[in-house]
Amino acid sequence: MRWIPLLAALFLAGLTVGLGALADSSREVLNPPATPVPASLFGMHIHRAAVSTPWPSVPFQEWRLWDTHTTWAQLEPAKGDWDWRMLDRTVALAQQHGVGLLYTLGRSPQWASARPREEGRNAAFPGGAAEPKNLEDWRNYVRTVAHRYKGQIRAYEIWNEPNLPNFYTGTPEAMVVLAREAYVVLKQVDPALTVVSPSAVGPTGLPWLERYLELGGGKYADVIGYHFYVRGQPPEAMLGFINQVHEIAKKYGLAEKPLWNTEAGWLQPYRVDPADGPAYMARAYILNWADGVSRFYWYAWDNGGARVRMTADDEATATPAAHAYAELQRWLIGARMQSVKQDGDTWICQLNRKNADSWILWNSERTTKFEVPKSWDVNTLRTLSSSRTSFADGKVEIGPTPVLLERSTR
Repeated sequence: MRWIPLLAALFLAGLTVGLGALADSSREVLNPPATPVPASLFGMHIHRAAVSTPWPSVPFQEWRLWDTHTTWAQLEPAKGDWDWRMLDRTVALAQQHGVGLLYTLGRSPQWASARPREEGRNAAFPGGAAEPKNLEDWRNYVRTVAHRYKGQIRAYEIWNEPNLPNFYTGTPEAMVVLAREAYVVLKQVDPALTVVSPSAVGPTGLPWLERYLELGGGKYADVIGYHFYVRGQPPEAMLGFINQVHEIAKKYGLAEKPLWNTEAGWLQPYRVDPADGPAYMARAYILNWADGVSRFYWYAWDNGGARVRMTADDEATATPAAHAYAELQRWLIGARMQSVKQDGDTWICQLNRKNADSWILWNSERTTKFEVPKSWDVNTLRTLSSSRTSFADGKVEIGPTPVLLERSTR
């Protein structure tokens, strides 16, 4: 069982950690993958890198191209009239910095749209949320992009948030047809390309995904995509969505396909204290990996509307959340996550790297003292701000922001 389905237990406040009875009271709530955490877990969105945003000052491995002015409507504003300037710059930047690309297909140009006068919430792209009226236009778009960037863009996502009418107003049946045609074309261009299913979002995304897979959409994807936004809730709330997506995939025989969180973060207008940014970001990444999500594209590096921001208003100065994003990679990449346990509000994540164990700890509700078992044989506490503190009395202070306990010989 990946997750004990008692979501309310994740948010119970006022419970006292059983310091002397940790081994007896804690329970394993997640069964992490046996493989080491890869660098590719850490994905990012950058909106204006090809125009104005300086390249991020923190490392990341994968870049999802959405809100980058590179949708179909922007690439081919008139039939056969291609404008490659923005996507060429974007791909060149990715090549220069050695990051992989996930290109999200979709947003029909008005000339190709099945409902060209439909505006919805995207008035700048009339008809953009409709499926194309002519499948050959869709095939030509997919084929043209895939050929132009063969060997440079290695992953394609069929559509963005198709359960929301501001992005898609067609039926799941029509989306399956688009996915089938795109999958065939992409694999013809390069069989090694990775194809990600349309990534639904939120509570309404679950029945949409189930219907899509029931119609056979899973046959046209190498990866199942989803956006695990939890609005104003803490990161632990993601586990409920992740578990339900796993169950839906399993129901349709797709349990072995990787699951990617292709977009998530904390956005306005939901009330999240920006000071909680490092804690929310780190807990989200730890729990996503622990619950079987193999890639997570953070939204976003340069987004002024985010409640958890990676940059200041200048879109260049890294925030504490961005520094924590870099530090967390040093904790996780290359380590095996042995277990994730919960004791009241305290979470205990055990890591192993080169036969040396370390532990990530946090308490989701408050600051408290944690009695470190002697068997852990650790003497150093590391924080997400990159500080290191030695301790010897067996007790450390923990709170909502994760800390790492390890054995240091320095």
